[in-house]
Amino acid sequence: MGRAMSFLGKTRSGSDRGVVAAVGAAPAPMAAAQARISNGLKDFLWLLSDVERGRLLDLGPVSQATVNFFTGRGFKVYTEDVLRSWKEHLRAQEQRFRAAPPASAVPADPAALAESFLASNLLYADETFHAILAWDIFDYLDAELLPRVVARLHAMLRLGGVLLAMFHSKPPVEFHHYRVLDQQTLDLAPAAAPVPHLRTFQNREMLNLFGAFRSSKTYVGRDQLREGLFTK
Repeated sequence: MGRAMSFLGKTRSGSDRGVVAAVGAAPAPMAAAQARISNGLKDFLWLLSDVERGRLLDLGPVSQATVNFFTGRGFKVYTEDVLRSWKEHLRAQEQRFRAAPPASAVPADPAALAESFLASNLLYADETFHAILAWDIFDYLDAELLPRVVARLHAMLRLGGVLLAMFHSKPPVEFHHYRVLDQQTLDLAPAAAPVPHLRTFQNREMLNLFGAFRSSKTYVGRDQLREGLFTK
């Protein structure tokens, strides 16, 4: 296989139906943000109603609306944009591969790539957080990285802690950033996807992935987006 192969390209699977814009082409206009009623968010907040001075981790880009909402409820909010960090990790690995002498240029093993990512990301002590907003990152993570991230997040949650995630029922037309507007409403803002969409989960696959959690509940929406609420 030639040296010009992209590590970002290697993360794509046959199920990815995203469209890659041609070089030099004008980007497609972004649709307006949309509000979405979230029963998962409502129950997520109900499970946290007795928590005082809690810690919450948002795995998307910084959202001032989300920060304001949770700090207003007494939470300390941490943010770590996992998909953006994963993209940067893949890009750095690709640059090292291209810079290496041809005789020693060996593509990174996917498992080693996942381990090296977690050696410098999501570095929190066990049982740090009462709550995690994972959004839809699990649809986009590489197969080797996915179970490792779930295990890391489970360890980071306190006993009784909750994780809220989103799962697409079919490949999404566009990528979104999620923001919390109120107790039951999310704002979905279109954005450029950091990495390709890789999978859609069947219910059994989802439950197996989160099997270490004590309980789970899913919510099926009419917009091809399922919500999953997982309690440690």
